[in-house]
Amino acid sequence: MSSKADWSAFPYGQADYDYPGIALHKAWERLHVGDREPYPDAAWVRRLCSASPAAAEGLAELADDPGEVAGRLQEAWRSFHRGDFAEAGDRGVALGVIGYAVANKAETTQANYLTDDPNAKSRLLQEAIARGNEAMSKMPDHPNGWYLTAYAIGRYAQCVSVAEALAQGLGGKVTRYLRRTLELESRHADAHTATGVYHAEVIDKVGALIGGMTYGANRDEGVRYFRKGIELAPTSASALMEYADGLLMMFGKGRTAEAVKLYEKAVAMVPADALERLDVELAKSQLE
Repeated sequence: MSSKADWSAFPYGQADYDYPGIALHKAWERLHVGDREPYPDAAWVRRLCSASPAAAEGLAELADDPGEVAGRLQEAWRSFHRGDFAEAGDRGVALGVIGYAVANKAETTQANYLTDDPNAKSRLLQEAIARGNEAMSKMPDHPNGWYLTAYAIGRYAQCVSVAEALAQGLGGKVTRYLRRTLELESRHADAHTATGVYHAEVIDKVGALIGGMTYGANRDEGVRYFRKGIELAPTSASALMEYADGLLMMFGKGRTAEAVKLYEKAVAMVPADALERLDVELAKSQLE
């Protein structure tokens, strides 16, 4: 994991986002409506390690104890949901590849929402990308291995110049990994939203004509993906906010009124965890 200097504390109260004991399981579907991550109980750990033996790498003496692995994964997710992102990352990494989903979600959340320093942000995202590449290789049927790598690459692309992003083929990787995510889990709302973001950002950076001819970006497709993300995750402030941003990138000021309504709807959401709280606060800033 990156130096602790690259991490900062969650700046809001955490009491409402603590899910001790069975509370995590009861809230899981709501908490993961966007990414469809399976609840990590012992049965899931057993199935995953059976389907992808490399998932057991890094577990050492825990490899024969799926219940203990599940318990530690649950603790990592509890840390994530209450906003202890560095702790969630450490707990996830300690479990090896089977814990990379929670580690990468924590690290990309830190980079995207809480890190202002561009060098620190780049370090966090590059770590998540490297870890994600390993996850995709060793657990090829786990949708969030693909999604979280695509997300990290997309955020990293925002840290470099357009020319550099194009030279590294980052856009192509994002679309391939999102496509694979949706092949594995068609109801992955976050992947639908992220695909909409890809269309919007390409059009915003290079224009609709070049974006369409060279990179397959299309306004109508972008809107379709954004709307599907909201349909699948109607409680997601992020899906609403990304759609609002996307409308402005693809259509300009002519869609400002619609974007404002989406931001207002996002602000009205009741966050279920620390990440959702960050999304709501970000939506508020868009209206200021």
